[in-house]
Amino acid sequence: MADRPDEFDAFYTATARRLIATVYAMTGDLAEAEDAVQEAYIRAWQRWARLTREGDPLPWVRTVAMRLAISTWRRTRNRLHAHRLHGPAADLPALSADRVALLSALRELTAQQRQVVVLHHLLDLPVEQVARETGASNGAVRTRLSRARKILGERLAEAGDPSEEVVRHG
Repeated sequence: MADRPDEFDAFYTATARRLIATVYAMTGDLAEAEDAVQEAYIRAWQRWARLTREGDPLPWVRTVAMRLAISTWRRTRNRLHAHRLHGPAADLPALSADRVALLSALRELTAQQRQVVVLHHLLDLPVEQVARETGASNGAVRTRLSRARKILGERLAEAGDPSEEVVRHG
């Protein structure tokens, strides 16, 4: 259990919002992202003394949150598909066409590609740190980034093509 609750509270306040945005960018599901992040912080609270002794706890919390989100996504893929068939809830704010295109393109990446894109491009982490957090080699991270950029470039170019009459909604 945490020995310094004020320190943990300050850490949570300073990092939670961005971590939710990070996991949301990776999963495309805000509720799942929030759940995964909250569970990761609960686990961090239980290990707080050890995590702070070892240095910056944020990479550990981020890794746990992403793994939880991926695991949940895999278990609930069919349920989420059924919800998508019925459309978004009425109280969700409208998304810009660019954001819809980006989220749709991100969904076409593998989970590993999505994870490295989010960590490297959205959080500006260097390849070396992405490799440490994902347990991959630097070369594997660079390969995933390269392949992901190619896919994203193609999909976003298609989405930006004014000759397209149909907008796909993921």
